Amino acid sequence: MVTRRGILLGTAGLAAVAGAGIGAAKWWGSQATAATDKTFEVVKTPEEWRKILTPQQYAILRDADTERAWTSPFNKEKRKGTFACAGCDLPLFASETKFESGTGWPSFYEPIDGAIGVEKDFSWGMSRDEVHCRRCGGHLGHVFNDGPKPTGLRYCINGLALKFLPA
Repeated sequence: MVTRRGILLGTAGLAAVAGAGIGAAKWWGSQATAATDKTFEVVKTPEEWRKILTPQQYAILRDADTERAWTSPFNKEKRKGTFACAGCDLPLFASETKFESGTGWPSFYEPIDGAIGVEKDFSWGMSRDEVHCRRCGGHLGHVFNDGPKPTGLRYCINGLALKFLPA
């Protein structure tokens, strides 16, 4: 019997997933984003979110998609300022905590206190820690334990989930 899991784990399934792109690789039944099962301060209908977000921002913030590596202009952002949520404007990361991780996504070693929430994410057949905006629940990216001092953490964030506010 051919199952979806079997296809994804098989050689042909892996090749198809690689060719189809990041969005297709999400496993059926995975949690899309923390915004789907919690109540947040900023709550909007999907139609309201679509009016204020670009289609790509909507896919990331509301459907937990991921932008392609090396495509964010924030990878090269070096000015002093604050990175805020593109959905609700909540300040998330100070520019002083941004570093070059070599991963292709804007990376930070520490969020602004109280700005983010973390949930378990079981997409892609593995367990990771998803990072979301604590005010609107928008998916931002993931946090990993391979960052620099002083925290040792790497908040790997989708640039389209952010807006930059220069100091």
